[in-house]
Amino acid sequence: MTDQLPRNKISSALLAANKRGQVALVPFITAGYPHKDEFVATLKAIAAEGDVVEVGVPFSDPMADGVTIQRSSHAAIAAGVSLHWIIDQLQQAGEIGAPVVLMSYLNPLLAYGFDELAQQSVVAGVCGFIVPDLPWEESQEFREVLNRYGLALVQLVTPATPDDRLELLCKGSQGFVYAVTVTGITGGDAALPEQVTGYLDQVKSHTDLPVCAGFGVRHADQVASLGLHANGVIVGSALVEQLESGADPKKFLAALRS
Repeated sequence: MTDQLPRNKISSALLAANKRGQVALVPFITAGYPHKDEFVATLKAIAAEGDVVEVGVPFSDPMADGVTIQRSSHAAIAAGVSLHWIIDQLQQAGEIGAPVVLMSYLNPLLAYGFDELAQQSVVAGVCGFIVPDLPWEESQEFREVLNRYGLALVQLVTPATPDDRLELLCKGSQGFVYAVTVTGITGGDAALPEQVTGYLDQVKSHTDLPVCAGFGVRHADQVASLGLHANGVIVGSALVEQLESGADPKKFLAALRS
């Protein structure tokens, strides 16, 4: 049945949070950081509070990410974390507790091989991918492979995306639409721009999929405000910083929806 496809588990989990009267949470962690041997335990801990979990594949040049994610990515690479290692860990992990989406730049995916990656991802319980440096016009080959296995390729849009392209990306996305809230890189601590609410409403008008807002989300008041105009929020740098400090990630995530 089509509702059992991995990509549909993403949408279902996000909408289920909304039905409970909550803003959906999509916590992001860099795989294997800050402690490689605690990856699966950390993943399960945040899955207990998050609705969908985004796992970052460390990359040497994470151009869309700010200093926090860059730091975590470089440290994970130094510790020996790779896409193969992540897939192996997920295959051995058992039930995670929430749908898993891998965020990766294109090169590790190409090196793995698209078809082999899709096959192994299904076994690992991965439901989809976010690839920030893969433009729509160059994504057909990867999309076709993912489609064969029912996996999502989540599209990103920004406040600078023209309306006709916004329509294209929203219609082409799967799982959810990733609405970047600011132009720039992840991890900012500035207030979200006032026009973000109108932008999110515009994104939602182009899709029937859940819309999740990401970049710069750190505080409960931001989650509540964004949740009036989006189905969910993505929390990355702020969560990684909590993990770095040794804080309880479950407590931090729970507080964002309190």
